[in-house]
Amino acid sequence: MTSSLDGEIRDGRHHMQVRVYYEDTDFSGIVYHANYLRFMERGRTNHLRLMGASQHALFEQAQEETPGFAFVVRSMQLDFLRPARMDDVLDVVTWPIAVKGASITLAQEVRRGDEVLIKAAVRVAFISEGRAKPIPKSLRQLMKADLAPD
Repeated sequence: MTSSLDGEIRDGRHHMQVRVYYEDTDFSGIVYHANYLRFMERGRTNHLRLMGASQHALFEQAQEETPGFAFVVRSMQLDFLRPARMDDVLDVVTWPIAVKGASITLAQEVRRGDEVLIKAAVRVAFISEGRAKPIPKSLRQLMKADLAPD
């Protein structure tokens, strides 16, 4: 059942659960900081998937509009507030906060219950041939559909 693997969208935000395994921890028994990046990458990927954007279909459409494109993380601001430990069940929450011509900024949080462990702002750029290019209209509209009204 795909939706349970990919998480779910509630109140305009994508929620995906991740269990912490031994391999995710460091010698002190807490989640190694770089593993949060992996958890958040999965959250961003599944957020897009659940919004109805098949990655293959988007890839083909964007490839027609902008051959040789890629999405790259342009910047990431992280705030590590509290540690997670083995066997914790974490909720990776993702939502768009800005969609511009060539970039999308997403907010992300990693939570344990009601407790926020990590806060992040991630700016993803759309590039082709090594240069920033406008995001294809279909993807821009898809991401804007989730933005809260001003």
